[in-house]
Amino acid sequence: MASAPPMSRAPVNVAIDGATRLAPAYPMPYLRPSEQAIKAVMDRVLGYIDRETPVGMVDAAGRDVPLASITAQSKFKPGFLLTSYEWGVTYAGAMLAGDVTNDKRYTRYAADRMNFVADVAARYRKLGTEPKSTPVRNMLAPERLDDSGAMSAALIKGQRAGLADANIRPQIDVYLDWMAKRQFRMKDGTLARERPLPVTLWLDDVYMSVPGLAQMGALTGDRAYYDDAVRQVLQFSQRMFVPEKGLYMHAWAEGMDPHPAFHWGRANGWAVMAMVELLEVLPADHPQRGAILKQLRAHVAGLAKVQSGTGLWHQLLDRPDSYLETSASAMYAYAIARAVNRGWIDRRAYAPVAMLAWNGVSTKVSQAGEVEDVCVGTGVAFDPAFYYFRPRHVRAAHGYGPVLLAGAEVIAMLRKGGPMEGGNGQGLIFGESAS
Repeated sequence: MASAPPMSRAPVNVAIDGATRLAPAYPMPYLRPSEQAIKAVMDRVLGYIDRETPVGMVDAAGRDVPLASITAQSKFKPGFLLTSYEWGVTYAGAMLAGDVTNDKRYTRYAADRMNFVADVAARYRKLGTEPKSTPVRNMLAPERLDDSGAMSAALIKGQRAGLADANIRPQIDVYLDWMAKRQFRMKDGTLARERPLPVTLWLDDVYMSVPGLAQMGALTGDRAYYDDAVRQVLQFSQRMFVPEKGLYMHAWAEGMDPHPAFHWGRANGWAVMAMVELLEVLPADHPQRGAILKQLRAHVAGLAKVQSGTGLWHQLLDRPDSYLETSASAMYAYAIARAVNRGWIDRRAYAPVAMLAWNGVSTKVSQAGEVEDVCVGTGVAFDPAFYYFRPRHVRAAHGYGPVLLAGAEVIAMLRKGGPMEGGNGQGLIFGESAS
């Protein structure tokens, strides 16, 4: 049988030249976005949350109730919960967006709602209403870190920025009293939960404690708050950080051996955001500042290794057959951009990670301002199916604050210069900061 004639081949250099003139089929924008384009995404989010979080109280029939007339039967107007930890992050995102863009609509959004909920809590406190019968039980009588951590950090930021009315500071003290003195802890002072197993660490709690403690240190000058915040980061990391992967496990239970490690995306987001929030206010002479920086750098390196080609990260970070999840991706975009902007990590290595992350996140914001593909609230588990099949929904409140934080911080990053526009097949390359 005669052999087939050899296949005709073009010279290699011609093939390469031809390939560089083809447009890659990126599933997300692969470019340097303009500040206006980033803010347009943020503005859609602001418009949506403004519509979905009206300020005011209503009675059981849905009629408006003035603050002076509220009773135990009064409720917030329908919408996202204004006193939740998710909305504490949203207030922080709105305040940062207002600072970076100088668009005071963002600042007013946060200030109006933070002051409103503090006024509602103060009114019920004055009336002596049983906390559990009110819509602000988590403000009057916190029972867990979810009640106190993210909200306290936001309120303190508002207080320090001059946005707070008279009722904010008393509410801050209620939150910090719970975190610092009454939340369950391990013998070494690590904040813990008594569920689902008797002594369980949830990585989420690093954010539900550290930013509030650190901000209280900045507000009061009491270094004990800084010391406690540092202790949490280092002792959680000792038990839950997996050095060979550069990632945290979601949950740790005392006495479990061997210990399963499920690297849930949003939990790692809480951790990396907590570290940058701590470093933002931790005094330069604090003896453990270097240890926090080292831990942040190790974590960012691990996160960068598992970023997908779309710029987003997976629900289980090291399992690419799990879905791409938006809230965690926005958290990483914010935290990595903040670390780049502060000089804590190498701009040339990590600004592209944050830039690509934002470009991916931006595709998940609808024209109506809804943030899509956000995992709903999640407990802990020691099996993969639990994480793989958690639902995603635009009403999962966890995505809105991180998107505002990410957009604002990426704008700040781009103002420092870069990326250099690539030509002839070159990527988006960042050089040294221009300022």
